[in-house]
Amino acid sequence: MRVLVVGATGFVGSRLVEALVEAEHEVVAFSRSATPSDFPDGVEVFNGDLAEPASLEGLCEDIDVAYYLIHSLTAENFADLDRTYARRFRERASAAGVDRVVYLSGISGDERDLSPHLASRREVESVLESGKFDLTVLRAAIIIGAGSSSFRIVDDLTDRLPLMTVPKWVRTPCQPIGVDDAVEYLVDVLDAPETRGGIYDIGAETECTYESLLKMTAEQKGKRIRIIPVPVVSPELSSHWLRLTTDVKYAIARPLVESMRNPVTVDPERDLQNVVPIERTPVEEAIRRALAR
Repeated sequence: MRVLVVGATGFVGSRLVEALVEAEHEVVAFSRSATPSDFPDGVEVFNGDLAEPASLEGLCEDIDVAYYLIHSLTAENFADLDRTYARRFRERASAAGVDRVVYLSGISGDERDLSPHLASRREVESVLESGKFDLTVLRAAIIIGAGSSSFRIVDDLTDRLPLMTVPKWVRTPCQPIGVDDAVEYLVDVLDAPETRGGIYDIGAETECTYESLLKMTAEQKGKRIRIIPVPVVSPELSSHWLRLTTDVKYAIARPLVESMRNPVTVDPERDLQNVVPIERTPVEEAIRRALAR
């Protein structure tokens, strides 16, 4: 199968390219500035930029399946950019006759009072849904792994603050997933035709809170932390607080932390594990692997 990965040099995309090669697919890696040496042998590199339509000529030609992994959190107007980029990709994939698209989105709980970040993910889903291809959407909460901005915030906090006075969102329920599991799900849906046109949640077997995630991460590093939630701190104030506690770019950290007010747990009726069962990695093990890398 000839597979296109849009966002091939990102945190998930680079791992996905490797996994698809191991699964013996023919892989095309879309990137703004990559070279063949950035990927396993045999991967075809397509250099282009969704911000420059002229650079996209021929992007989807002879492609059977495309993975769309683009998120523009580094820009102030990320929602506008995500909408525009998704439309440009949809037009080219539809015109080229791409059979199927897989989009990695975000879990958003009860769908009410969505943060700008999660609302943008939903909008991209809607944009892609109107394409002339079968769309499969996988929704994930925080993805744990080396290179994950969300997990890096957690890691930085446990490094720098033995005593944390934190916003009340620290007790929001979440269901993280290790990056290895996320990639395995992404690859395995190709062999599950019943997932065409479906929307699924992916996550670890158990739920936790951001508070327990912080504590598990600290324990893996042999540290102990004390956490005191403060109900009066707003998401906006807490995003400014992150300027002092993490090296993650503020433009990325702010929309991520604003999303932490939304419970992000797997809906049992949409759990991909029901259709594509894998041996899921415990959260503690996912944290250990991320820290080891």
